[in-house]
Amino acid sequence: MAVSTPSDPVSSERTFVDRRTSRPSGLNLIRERRQFTNSHTELSPDATELAHAIDGYKLRHRRRFITFEEMLSVIKSLGYQR
Repeated sequence: MAVSTPSDPVSSERTFVDRRTSRPSGLNLIRERRQFTNSHTELSPDATELAHAIDGYKLRHRRRFITFEEMLSVIKSLGYQR
């Protein structure tokens, strides 16, 4: 195995591959990102609506976890008023 040195042209020409955006061809699957649970089956109808809204927010914004401010904005988008 060859060790590359700083004067080696191969080591200075390496390119960065952003794996967050590149996908193998034919693999455009949307994976669900759940912060709280793996299933919404045991939730009340209102809680299920909130869970789906949060999951949708996370998919749209490519977030695995959301902050309290983001959660509040999702809740308000469902019509919550204090």
